[in-house]
Amino acid sequence: MAATPTGTATSSNIKRRTQEQLLLEYMRRLEGRKDGRKAVRIYISALMPANKRDHHIRAATNSFESLVSDLQGQLFALQNQDLFFVFKSDALPRVEDVTQKLKFLFGDDTLFDDQNADEAKFVKWYDIETEFDELVLQIQEMAEIKPEDEKTHTRSNVRSQLKARQDHGDPLTPDILGRTVKALKRTDLSNLVRRQFVCHVSKKLIPELVFSELYISIQDLRQTMLPGINLTSNRWLFQHLTESLDRRILSMLSRSDQFMLSGDISFNINISTILSPEFMQFDESISASRRGSMVLEVQNVDIFSDLGAFLFAREMIQEKGYRLCLDGLTYQTMSMIDRARLGVDYLKVIWHPELVDGGEEIRKKLEDLVEKAGKDSVILTRCDNREAIDFGNSVGISMFQGHFIEQLFAEDDRRRQLLKLKHRIERGSEAG
Repeated sequence: MAATPTGTATSSNIKRRTQEQLLLEYMRRLEGRKDGRKAVRIYISALMPANKRDHHIRAATNSFESLVSDLQGQLFALQNQDLFFVFKSDALPRVEDVTQKLKFLFGDDTLFDDQNADEAKFVKWYDIETEFDELVLQIQEMAEIKPEDEKTHTRSNVRSQLKARQDHGDPLTPDILGRTVKALKRTDLSNLVRRQFVCHVSKKLIPELVFSELYISIQDLRQTMLPGINLTSNRWLFQHLTESLDRRILSMLSRSDQFMLSGDISFNINISTILSPEFMQFDESISASRRGSMVLEVQNVDIFSDLGAFLFAREMIQEKGYRLCLDGLTYQTMSMIDRARLGVDYLKVIWHPELVDGGEEIRKKLEDLVEKAGKDSVILTRCDNREAIDFGNSVGISMFQGHFIEQLFAEDDRRRQLLKLKHRIERGSEAG
């Protein structure tokens, strides 16, 4: 949580001050007692835009929450999205653990490419006792914004907001979200549910179904219920929306006649939903055999934003017989986890052509990672062409998901239907 240090100013004055100004005031108060103080700056601003969304910022900020609540330091969320944490030296091991966690969280960013790896680009450490004057000068520069710069920034924001509205629609607001959540309770969403297959695929490109993932199409939901609204414009509000969709999926799955289901299924779910009364009701409504046929997919950002909640949820659901899949991994983030220690059954790794471009070194590293995780535990997802299948097979992956798999599955189904038709015709000819 971003700090609001106490002082003589009124609350209304504090609200008008930027975090940079509050940080400067805080540093000035430390001048007489800077012994044993350190600081760290997390350069969120250096990450790719895709890694600077609201849910990433929230997860990064929440990582410092226990340190702040234990009075070990103060956190400041700067205007450029960087995080600045001032702390007592005794807390250094805990702060180092947090920075390692954040490197893992953003491990898929190009900032951490092997060829480009440089910790100082993401994390910078300060010894306040020896670097106090230099640090104060830096913060003064951050805190002082010239009026003309502020006007330019404001005009730029207006232009970018207008372009965003034209390209993606109006932003999702709390009021719109509230009305939408109420409407979701009354709306039949079964026609918005989609299915995507996870299959074993042989080198001859013959798919064998492992399980099928059920999900509600956000794009179709937008077109049906919220045309003109950018549902992902505010990640926190979008998170609430996905939690509401989680509950609807659970409600539909609890009624066995809602879907014509065959084989094992999976569905995405938030950790908060697993720990909710709605999930308890869902669990009580299904048989033990159905639990064993279900795979719950959780996002890596959701897990590491509150690891304690995940560990509690994991023990509960696995005890009941559900399987667990960690979704949203990249080659880089996969290298930072141990599937067995984390206690999940499957890992979903996102396919990207850069894996091939990386040459033999990347291929060998991924082969070792797949071997360590277990060849029957890794799924390569977002596979849109044969190149993904060929590469996956080359590193020991046999399970795949994506549009190309849908095509293979459809072609295989057509072959089977034609074969059945041929057999019926042959039997009819023999009977004649």
